[in-house]
Amino acid sequence: MLIGAHVRDDDPVGAAAERGAEVVQIFLSDPQGWKKPPAHPQAEQLRSGELTVVVHSPYVVNVASPNNRIRIPSRKIVVQHAQEAANVGAIGLVVHGGHVTQSDDPEVGFDNWRKFVERQQDAGGFAVPVFIENTAGGENAMARSFDALSRLWDAVGEFGVGFCLDTCHAFAAGEDLVDIVDRAKAITGRIDLVHLNNSRDEFGSARDRHANIDSGTIDAEQLAAVASAAGAPVIVETPAEGQAADIAFLRERLGR
Repeated sequence: MLIGAHVRDDDPVGAAAERGAEVVQIFLSDPQGWKKPPAHPQAEQLRSGELTVVVHSPYVVNVASPNNRIRIPSRKIVVQHAQEAANVGAIGLVVHGGHVTQSDDPEVGFDNWRKFVERQQDAGGFAVPVFIENTAGGENAMARSFDALSRLWDAVGEFGVGFCLDTCHAFAAGEDLVDIVDRAKAITGRIDLVHLNNSRDEFGSARDRHANIDSGTIDAEQLAAVASAAGAPVIVETPAEGQAADIAFLRERLGR
């Protein structure tokens, strides 16, 4: 099992060495922007090196949105980021499930996801696998509750999309972590990546505020148990100053 962290974008190779990470997650452009990602300065080093790489799409992406001014640029930027993710040798592109507005029928969002992945499959597919990530808040979110996640997978599961399980998001959404791996796999059939984050807030808070493994409101041993059960690469998206300790803790608990 690979263990690593979300690190600074300009020098992921150096950041990985500082933390003892075997896998790194990076942004390829401003996470709050819509610009096409530029070529990464360490692309060749990442592509040919021993580090495993994951790319996270910008936070503004909302493929589910009924608003054409959001949905259409979101589709474009996901395809662009998948292509540049391939250029750095990434194993996948993490994309949040997105949401519809309070006045919209959630079914519209699920269908927008289906249309996107179906059309992209017809166009030759994505340059790297897309990993849809569960999210923490939003009443009409596509991947907050596991009930919603099940409806989303009914729409997109046949098209081979992957799944990224975020522990802080699940905890904030009121999902019990005790059996979360089994429940997630029962819906998606797979877990391709784990974002192993503790939470600064209480269970069911709907707030996405990450904490280091041993300093949040989730029991650290429970987080290690989730990582072990999932059997997928693990990324900590925790505060940078504690990431080396987070990785060391997980290696010890997971017998690495």
